[in-house]
Amino acid sequence: MTVAVLTGVPGVGATTVAEKANEALEERGAGYEVVSFGTEMLETARDEGLVEERDEMRKLPSDEQKRVQEKAGERIAERAEDTNIMVDTHCTIKTPEGYLPGLPEWVLDALQPDTVVLVEATPDEILFRRLDDETRTRDMENTEELATHQDMNRNAAMSYATLTGATVKIVENPDGGVKEAAGELVDALA
Repeated sequence: MTVAVLTGVPGVGATTVAEKANEALEERGAGYEVVSFGTEMLETARDEGLVEERDEMRKLPSDEQKRVQEKAGERIAERAEDTNIMVDTHCTIKTPEGYLPGLPEWVLDALQPDTVVLVEATPDEILFRRLDDETRTRDMENTEELATHQDMNRNAAMSYATLTGATVKIVENPDGGVKEAAGELVDALA
C-alpha cells in the first residue's frame, strides 16, 4: 500500500489540504485513510498520563517525545499494511531544546513513506492564520522564525527521502488557494 506523509508548519493549512485532496481521491476510488500523527501521539501520551492536550506534548522532554513518536509510528505502520495511508504530521517540531525531527529514523523505518509532501505558505500568511485560530494554543513565532522553520522542514524532508527513497513534493497553499493546493496533492498521489 502507499504511504504519503503530508507536512507543514503549524498553521499552514496542511490538514485542510489533506481533507480536500482526499475527498477528490475518494471520488476517483483512490482514497486514503488520513491519519494525524499528532493524534496518534496524543492518544499514546494521554494513555500514559503524560499530557491532557496536544499542545502540551512539545513541552515534554525530548526522550519522552521520541518514545511516544516511536509507538505512534508503529501503530500507523500496522494500518498501512492494508490500506493507503496519508500521514498528516510535522516535518520538524520546534521545542524549547531546539528542533526535533517529526519523523526520526525509527519512525521512518516503520512507515517507509513513498512520498513526502511539504505544504507551504508565506510566513505572513501563516502568522495571520495562527492569530485567527482560536482552537489551538500555539507558541508564537515571528515571520523570520517561521521562514527558518519552513527551511528546517525542507532540509528534514530531503533527509527523510534520502533514508527511504521517497520523493519530495512542495505544494503552495496561499490564502484562498486550498482548492488548487488540494489539486496538486491529488496529482501527486493519484
